[in-house]
Amino acid sequence: MAHPFETLTPDLVLDAVESIGFLSDARILALNSYENRVYQVGIEDAEPLIAKFYRPQRWSNEAILEEHQFTAELADCEVPVVAPLIHNGETLHEHNGFRFTLFPRRGGRAPEPGNLDQLYRLGQLLGRLHAVGSTRPFEHREALAVKNFGHDSLATLLDGNFIPRSLLPAYESVARDLLKRVEDAYSNTPHQNIRMHGDCHPGNMMCRDEMFHIVDLDDCRMGPAVQDIWMMLAGDRQDCLSQLSELMDGYNEFHDFDPRELALIEPLRALRLLHYSAWLARRWDDPAFPRSFPWFGTERYWGDQVLALREQLAALQEEPLKLF
Repeated sequence: MAHPFETLTPDLVLDAVESIGFLSDARILALNSYENRVYQVGIEDAEPLIAKFYRPQRWSNEAILEEHQFTAELADCEVPVVAPLIHNGETLHEHNGFRFTLFPRRGGRAPEPGNLDQLYRLGQLLGRLHAVGSTRPFEHREALAVKNFGHDSLATLLDGNFIPRSLLPAYESVARDLLKRVEDAYSNTPHQNIRMHGDCHPGNMMCRDEMFHIVDLDDCRMGPAVQDIWMMLAGDRQDCLSQLSELMDGYNEFHDFDPRELALIEPLRALRLLHYSAWLARRWDDPAFPRSFPWFGTERYWGDQVLALREQLAALQEEPLKLF
């Protein structure tokens, strides 16, 4: 079966960059990316650029441009973010059937887990991000919801031949119990959907010259603000409480956080577990995935997943984190 990036050769990448007026020095470096394809491309007499080629059929042009517009709004409000380069008034380009965008190269390092000083500054950055994100909704990008991240993910996994038959009843049973709990939590927890990052793990909040900046808004969508907050927490409950306190001290300087949303942390973690497995299943015809995730489909992986979902079901029955 042909896969989306089969014809995306290094020569095509260089031709695409040169098609909008940049002269490459023919140096190209593939960067770590699975959903899309991302390359560092050397430019004659200038800093290298980052070329991002979008996975065909994933987002509409309108949805991609909405991401770019959101990034531009953030930049206009002086929120440190890596924004697409504008060329002839456009940020989204096309070459040989591939849509692509160019970005300036911005290096950096991820935050240190549990570093309270960094968490205070990350909270400030997230507060600024959400202050802009809350001003108006997306029109073309889907929201994070129990159906698409939960029920649709489970349907993908049950319809495929990914889960070993011996583990299928156990996985389906715990997943359905988990989704019932998640639905109850969503319906019982007041929350407001805003434009948010959507995949705000520490690797997407990079530090350079002692300043943090936001990268990779490819998964931005409508959702509760707490989705961008919980992935910054690590460790046991007491660790998470002290980290959350620092995050919120910084966050609330720029945007008001509704503490009732903390009850959604474990439901959102549950949805991410299901969605991640379904993402691997949906991308399995891309040769990069079997090469990079050879354990997917093994008895051990799915046995671990059953245990992880059971642990998550137990976590959903515990008292949510609270700010004091």
